[in-house]
Amino acid sequence: MKNFPIPTKEQLSPANQSIFENLNGMVGFVPHLYAIFAHSENALGDYLALQNRKSSLRAKEREVINLVVSQVNNCSYCLSAHSQFAKMNGFTDEQILEIRKADITFDTKLDALAKLVKDATENRGHVAAGVLENFFAAGYSEGGLIDVTMVIGDKIISNYLHAMTDIPIDWPLAPALD
Repeated sequence: MKNFPIPTKEQLSPANQSIFENLNGMVGFVPHLYAIFAHSENALGDYLALQNRKSSLRAKEREVINLVVSQVNNCSYCLSAHSQFAKMNGFTDEQILEIRKADITFDTKLDALAKLVKDATENRGHVAAGVLENFFAAGYSEGGLIDVTMVIGDKIISNYLHAMTDIPIDWPLAPALD
C-alpha cells in the first residue's frame, strides 16, 4: 500500500507517546517502521519487548540473523536499518555484504549461524540436517536454536509489515547485492 499513514504524536496512545520519547532519546528519531506499529494500542510495546528480550545470542549474532532474514525476504527497509546497526556492532561494509549472502569468510561460527538462518527462512523452518548439524558443531546449543528462532520470527514480523505498508526508508539505503 502506497502512502500508508505514519501516525502523528497527537494520534498516539499515552503508552506509545512514551515509547516514541524513549526511541527519540536512543536513536535520535522514531524510525518509520516503529511508528507504523503505533497504529495499534499494544503492538509497538509488544514488538519492542520481543526485540529486546533476554537471549543467549550476542548483539553481533542478532544482527547476522536480522540481515540474513531481511535479505531472504527482500526487505529494503530492514536491510538499510540493520546495516547501520551492524556497523555500530563492529562489522565492516564488506562483512555486511558477506553476511547478507550467508557466505561468511571471516568467522566460521557466524557462517554456520547465517547458513541456518537462510535455510530456515527460505524453507519456512525446514532446515537441512547438515545445516543444523553444522550449527551445533559450531558451538551453538539447543537453547541457542530457540533464541535464533525467536529473532527470525521478530525479523519476519517487521519484514512483512514493511512489505504491506511500503513506508519510506528513513535510514541510509543498503546497497544492492551483486
